[in-house]
Amino acid sequence: MSVEVFDSPDAAVADIPNGATLLVGGFVSAGTPSHLIRAIRRSGQTGLTAIANNIGLGDLLDELCEDRQLAKVIATFAIRASGARSSRFEALYQDGLVELELVPQGTLIERLRAGGAGLGGVLTKTGLGTMMAEGKQTIELDGERWLLERPLRGDVALLKAWRGDRYGNLQYRLAGLNFNPVMATAADLVIAEVEEMVEPGEIPPELVGTPAIYVDRLVQCEPIPVRWEG
Repeated sequence: MSVEVFDSPDAAVADIPNGATLLVGGFVSAGTPSHLIRAIRRSGQTGLTAIANNIGLGDLLDELCEDRQLAKVIATFAIRASGARSSRFEALYQDGLVELELVPQGTLIERLRAGGAGLGGVLTKTGLGTMMAEGKQTIELDGERWLLERPLRGDVALLKAWRGDRYGNLQYRLAGLNFNPVMATAADLVIAEVEEMVEPGEIPPELVGTPAIYVDRLVQCEPIPVRWEG
């Protein structure tokens, strides 16, 4: 069975509903589905929750704050260092117009992995005894205390890959591997933008980073140069 291939990122995201939870791949802007993010901005969905490694660090996810499309962000990096230029997200957050849940990076990826694997959560010591543990359950095992972190899933995952074939298999390049493969397992609808479309068999099996079974939609897009704003 072939994946559904779209002519444009706008068409690929057009039916995402208001209030959806989006898993957004990438690390800063490496491996980030920038075309899909911009398509959502043009489409105008509101009340969205975004789960991503970062927002406001040169990534285009920050553009969804321009018209207040985001209601909540779950991320590791969202607040810049003192003296750095404020992002759109930070401005909204400081005005109380968007909700933020900060999650340590290792915990974030494990919560996503748990969501994709159907697990009930992750036990970790990270955050014990800090504000990160407020309102969360702790468990004692063999005389040690652990913090229970609940799994994360999304309604839609937005991914960026280097190549995709018409079955939906994805191949990543360099840092693009980051959060994308895990997020592909943890959403009901998976949409990937790829730089190249190839025929089945052109991606060697050992280089498939996300198997076709996880991917629902593909769209070919020109690469956007990686940028960084510290």
